[in-house]
Amino acid sequence: MKIILILTLMFTFSCRKKVDTISEDNIIRAALNGKIDSIDPGVAYDSVSGTIISQVYETLFEYHYLKRPLAMRPLLSDGFPVYSEDKKTITFTIKENVPYHYDPSFKGQKRFVEAKDFITALKRVAFKGTQSKGWWLFRDKIIGLDEFRDKAKTDINKLVTLDIEGLKALSKTQFQIKLKRYDPQFLFAFTMPFTSPIPLESVIYYNNMFEQIEVGTGPFKLTSLNKNSGAKLQRFPNYNVSKYPSEGDRYSHDFELLKDAGKILPLSDGIQFFVLNEAQPRWLNFLKKNLDFILLVKDNFSMVIDQDGTISQKLEKEGVQLVVSPTLTYWWISFNMENGLVGKNLFLRKAIAHAIDVDKYIDLFTKNVGLKAYSIYPPGIPGHDPNHQRPYEYDLEKAKNYLEKAGYPGGRGLPSIDINMRGNNTTWRQKGEFFKSQLEKIGIHTNVVLNPYPTFLDKESKGKLVLWPGGWALDYPDAENILQLLHSANVTPGPNAANYNNPKIDSLIDKLKLMENGDDKYKIMKEIEHIVEEELPWILLYYDRKYYINHSYLQNYRHSDIIQNFYKYLKIVGK
Repeated sequence: MKIILILTLMFTFSCRKKVDTISEDNIIRAALNGKIDSIDPGVAYDSVSGTIISQVYETLFEYHYLKRPLAMRPLLSDGFPVYSEDKKTITFTIKENVPYHYDPSFKGQKRFVEAKDFITALKRVAFKGTQSKGWWLFRDKIIGLDEFRDKAKTDINKLVTLDIEGLKALSKTQFQIKLKRYDPQFLFAFTMPFTSPIPLESVIYYNNMFEQIEVGTGPFKLTSLNKNSGAKLQRFPNYNVSKYPSEGDRYSHDFELLKDAGKILPLSDGIQFFVLNEAQPRWLNFLKKNLDFILLVKDNFSMVIDQDGTISQKLEKEGVQLVVSPTLTYWWISFNMENGLVGKNLFLRKAIAHAIDVDKYIDLFTKNVGLKAYSIYPPGIPGHDPNHQRPYEYDLEKAKNYLEKAGYPGGRGLPSIDINMRGNNTTWRQKGEFFKSQLEKIGIHTNVVLNPYPTFLDKESKGKLVLWPGGWALDYPDAENILQLLHSANVTPGPNAANYNNPKIDSLIDKLKLMENGDDKYKIMKEIEHIVEEELPWILLYYDRKYYINHSYLQNYRHSDIIQNFYKYLKIVGK
């Protein structure tokens, strides 16, 4: 096994001078709200890691930066793929002469993306030794891939040598995928970093370990990384894949986001990411112009937004701009359905559901920016029903009655329950204390456990959580992306962190995945939702909206939860 040297980065918020050989006047500075878990595109599945990955790796397709509703467009792909008559064989053609960032595994030679690199990426996702969280995307879909997974297990030699019937490189620029059945959502997977191309020689060189190594084609290359403090990225001078879009929606025209149409990307010289767990340091560094934009949190709303919902005149005069963005992110409270206490006692889960004052939670922690969630399908995806009703509400008498039915009248005889939080900063501590105080009103005692974010992810992947705030930012706008969180094939370490297991639900999800949008699909969505509400693996909290503020010298900024590779469009002018 080769020794991997990890570069550490010494950060300073002082000034924009003396960073390598590039201009500090055009470096984007941004905050990460948690520690970096991994930058392996085949593994990482959290927003912090994904933020870095999406700047240095690329996929066959991306979402158009300036169009809403979201529209997919080719990135590394040379146009859209060709389907066979039965739609089960897909032929992809990739762009020619796309260079990788220099890497020692190339032994001093230039390396360009080839069709076989996408096959390597898919093999890595299937390979058990990678421990990819993206396996759900391809399980039981590609001919021979599941068999490869079973044969290769964790043997890296088999990862390298075994062929797969349904994956074939036809030439340097074409490869073919043969599906077991037509899958209308299949192309969405190729907008996600799991499918970013990886050279086989790099897999061999690094023994399939890319946790702190990047071998990408993106507009930026990683120059240093420290999981606890942040990362530094520089413009990749040989980048030749994409240009600034030349068309957009009405918002793009109203806010003059097309001034750089047709320009070669990226528009900045680099990015510095700083890990800043607490909101107050992010706010103070934004005011000092050490950060170019930040997510606005509840504690700062009164300082930024007037009662009419517009930005304060004082900040507006200082060149601060407000961006309000609807999202496909939402939050809930999750139960571990394999846990012998909460997972096996429906009445206990119902007691907890009726004991949480969600309206108060939304007020305290979002200043009523969040919209109370009423369906497992958030607004913005086909099949969402805006008239659907929540099956539980805040009602302490009902909560106490359900607790008695659970066998614990007044909480007597009920062991203390751990509530694990997704961070260890002030906000997560306050959220933990809120849940604790709510449940104590009906006699349920809890222990609030604060975790650094990577620690939380580790516990989640190993099924060690009992009760915790769950959340999801959709990877693509389709019900399947949500329902895979409830399929038993995806229990931990997969994305079904609740370890929910219902064969009826599995069957309905498997059927839904093969359906085009329409009334028949939406009927199945409703049937699934009804069962999930009856069994209650989740207690819904709220749908997110995000308020970002940026300095006016940061140009072309537009937020989207799903478009993570947006940094290539940004630039600094007149700071």
